[in-house]
Amino acid sequence: MKELEALIGLVIAALILAATARRVGAPYPVFLALGGAILAFVPGAPSFTVLPELALAVFVAPVLLDAAYDASPRDLRDNWAPLAGLVVVVVGLTTFAVAVVARMLMPAMPWAPAIALGAVVAPPDAAAATAVLRGLRPPHRLLTILEGESLLNDATALLIYRLAIGAVAADSFSFAAVAPTFLFAVAGSVVVGPALAWLFLQIIDRVHHVPTAIIFQFTSTIGVWIFADRVGLSGVLTMVCYAITIARTAPERTPARIRIPSYAVWETAVFVLNILAFIFIGLQIRPILDSLEPAVRGRYFIVAGAVVVTVIVVRVVWHMSFNAVIRWRDRRHGFRPPRPMLRPTVGSGLVISWAGMRGIVSLAAALALPLSFPFRDLIVLTAFSVVLGTLVIQGLTLKPLLRALDLQDDDPVGRELIAARERALQAGLRSFAHDQSPVAKAVREEFTAHLGSAAPEADPGDPTSAHGDIHREALQAARHAILAMRNNDEIGDDAFHQMEEELDWLEMAGGRDESHSNSG
Repeated sequence: MKELEALIGLVIAALILAATARRVGAPYPVFLALGGAILAFVPGAPSFTVLPELALAVFVAPVLLDAAYDASPRDLRDNWAPLAGLVVVVVGLTTFAVAVVARMLMPAMPWAPAIALGAVVAPPDAAAATAVLRGLRPPHRLLTILEGESLLNDATALLIYRLAIGAVAADSFSFAAVAPTFLFAVAGSVVVGPALAWLFLQIIDRVHHVPTAIIFQFTSTIGVWIFADRVGLSGVLTMVCYAITIARTAPERTPARIRIPSYAVWETAVFVLNILAFIFIGLQIRPILDSLEPAVRGRYFIVAGAVVVTVIVVRVVWHMSFNAVIRWRDRRHGFRPPRPMLRPTVGSGLVISWAGMRGIVSLAAALALPLSFPFRDLIVLTAFSVVLGTLVIQGLTLKPLLRALDLQDDDPVGRELIAARERALQAGLRSFAHDQSPVAKAVREEFTAHLGSAAPEADPGDPTSAHGDIHREALQAARHAILAMRNNDEIGDDAFHQMEEELDWLEMAGGRDESHSNSG
């Protein structure tokens, strides 16, 4: 009972810290990590541990699926060059640079643990950056790059991380030896992710009970991660492919009465996992420091400080160099994007370079190391220092930087949303244009009120069978219209999901879900 009371108290404290962070305009992970570290030194403070093998599955898999589900493949393709640089080059350079710095300061540290340390701290987490940026309505291109990077760089870093752990077990590290394993993990994940998504959809189509459907979503998410890990694939890459496949096919198969509560539960669960992860890593500091001799503790802090500087500098040097090359190319050949977007500038390069805050993936990866792993305490201490250091240094200065640069675009998502709303309205009205009955008139007024403006106020209309038939056919036509717009790349997933939400509420306002009963 004491453990339960302590956990509830911890969650309440985390919620208060997160609310305080939002009030002062700071990223909530900063307050949570600091709060956990302070709490760790309070006499009688609770001590929580997570089994290393469960850390990544519990803390990363649901958060990653939630982010990948909302990702727009079209927008990721449009920005493939900066994404490839951040996902592959920066992760690789950061991993290598951190390993070199660690070995310079700790000569006794073998290459494999040093590379594992580099892989742990290499991937930034978009959660902290977007927590700052979204409130300021930054250009859509910047959010696309940062969120896409967060999805894909985890796969690169954690693949290197797994190979380094395997090298420790084999007492050797050879790129020639690990290359086949690396390629198998990548290729297998790209195939298995969509296959598991297809299997999930076949099962979930038969589940009509809302609570059962939501529970199955969570258990299948953890199951996909565990399965990928057991067969030697990349849990991150498998999860990304799994989530994107579901996001492309589930909208036309899932009724609104399941999707609306599912989204609400997922948003809450992901937030709880984030706040607990940052609190838990803070609570690990005291036992780590207590186990170290004072002389060793000082050396470890020197390594941690050097690594913080290294991860920041490597990202800034690479991306600003890349940004300079892209701007030179645009001046020479012209800027011809496939659709309207922010032109690369020095300011946009600075924002992306400075939005390298580390977060939940680094924390969970450090905790997931086996307890007997060489230099584990150093890696966990350094991971915490990098997360806290980047959150404080970059997280607290990112908002002033963005305000000073005053980057603006023409709100491409807003324009796509207007176009999608108009297309959906036309398709819905066209589906019963021949019907001039009073019931059809009521449905016509309802659709126009909901989709013709941003503030629907119309009465749902006459709840008769005729009204339900017309309403359902119009909704189906509207959904097909926006699905076609997404499939044709006329709109991205941001605008699509906003339209999907509007149509879901319109469906719920129109009465009942005709296609399913509320029993499983």
